[in-house]
Amino acid sequence: MKSSPGDGRRPRRADARDNRERLLLAARAVFAEQGPHASLNKIAQQAGVGPGTLYRHFPNLQALLVAIIGGDVQALCAQGRELLEHPSPDEALRAWLRAVARHATAMRGLVATEMIAKPTPETGTALAACHEAIHATGAALLGRAQQHGNAPARLDTADLLMLTNAIAWASEQTPTDTGLLDRLLALINTGVPYPGEPPQTAKGR
Repeated sequence: MKSSPGDGRRPRRADARDNRERLLLAARAVFAEQGPHASLNKIAQQAGVGPGTLYRHFPNLQALLVAIIGGDVQALCAQGRELLEHPSPDEALRAWLRAVARHATAMRGLVATEMIAKPTPETGTALAACHEAIHATGAALLGRAQQHGNAPARLDTADLLMLTNAIAWASEQTPTDTGLLDRLLALINTGVPYPGEPPQTAKGR
C-alpha cells in the first residue's frame, strides 16, 4: 500500500537519502577532526545511525572516500582546466596547488593522502579514477610551467603533489603565519636546480 502525503509516513527512499546525507556530513566532520584513519563506527555514531546503515550505503572505506572527495576532485580538475588558459604558467600552477593544499588542510590530509598514493587493486576503480584525474591535471599545469615558466625541469607530478601535501601540513601546524602557505608554494617555481644540474636561465614567455 502506498503512503499518502498526510498519513505521517515518509517514503523509504527519502529516509535512505537522508541517512546518506547525514553519513556524508558526519564523515566530513570526523575526517576533518581525526584525519584519513578515522573510525567508521565513530562516523555512524555521529550520524545517528547504526553501523549496518553505514555499510548499506558505503560497503567499504573506499566507497565512502569516493563519495566525500569525488566532488572536490571534480572541482579541482575543473579549476585546473581553466587555469591552463591563464597567461602566466607559473601563477596558474601556484594557484592550483594552493587550492589542492587548502583542500588537504580542510580535510586533515584526506584528499592529499588518497590522491598522492599510487592506486592499487585494493583501492577500487573509482578511487583510482580520482587519483588519475588529479595527477593528469597536475601534469598538464606542471608541463606548461616547465616549458614556458620557471618550474624545475626534473620535477614530476608525484613529487609535486607530495610536496604540496607537506606544505599543507606545515601551514596547518603554523596557523598564525597566514602567509606561510603562499611563501612555500612560491619556492616550487623558483627554478632552484637539482644537485649536479646547472642553474636555469629565464625562459621567454
